[in-house]
Amino acid sequence: MATTKRERQKAARREKMERLQKESKRRQTLRRWVIISIVGAMVLGTGAALFSGGSSTTTTTTTTTLATTTTTMAQGSTTTTGAVTTSTIAASVSTFQPIPAADRSAAGKFGSEPTVTVPTSAAPTQMLSSDLIAGTGAAAKAGDTLQMQYVLATYSTHKVQQSSWTSSPFSFKLGTGQVIKGWDLGIVGMREGGRRELIIPASLGYGAQSPGNGIAANDTLVFVVDLLKVTKG
Repeated sequence: MATTKRERQKAARREKMERLQKESKRRQTLRRWVIISIVGAMVLGTGAALFSGGSSTTTTTTTTTLATTTTTMAQGSTTTTGAVTTSTIAASVSTFQPIPAADRSAAGKFGSEPTVTVPTSAAPTQMLSSDLIAGTGAAAKAGDTLQMQYVLATYSTHKVQQSSWTSSPFSFKLGTGQVIKGWDLGIVGMREGGRRELIIPASLGYGAQSPGNGIAANDTLVFVVDLLKVTKG
């Protein structure tokens, strides 16, 4: 009888252990499925954010290299990026005013680095544009690929901050948002072999975001650009 009782006790303990093991496995399985569900939801949410463009404040500061690793024109804020339509170009160019003669940089010689003069007057609220040297070649339009040389000075420092002349010319496709809007709009109509000065307000430059390199937030930019080559798009 004692033996039978011990066997019953052993059997009961085995059943209890098996029951506990099964419950433990069920709990582990449930935890795994909960974790998988959470991870799946996070992945789906991330994908949705990416395809919807995410937040405009996290504009991957997509820095478009202008000429070399030391010379860049960042795509800054949402006000400076995106393709420029023909109608937008026509409307904007029609409102451009020439730079007052007293404020223009010296024309210099095409093919040689220009000297940029930042006006001492108050920064303009709209873009100003003047041809310092009139080109005689093909005229630049949206969709063309352009090869440029440029010098950039800023109102905040009254000094030159960037120059492609220290490295190599810069190429980009006009009107496609590869550069700031001041360039996409201000270089339209410029002819190959020409030199143009652009005074670009922050709204067409980098806006309230400072891309660094001596350019302040809400800075006004002064460019003198040479158009070396136009490749029709």
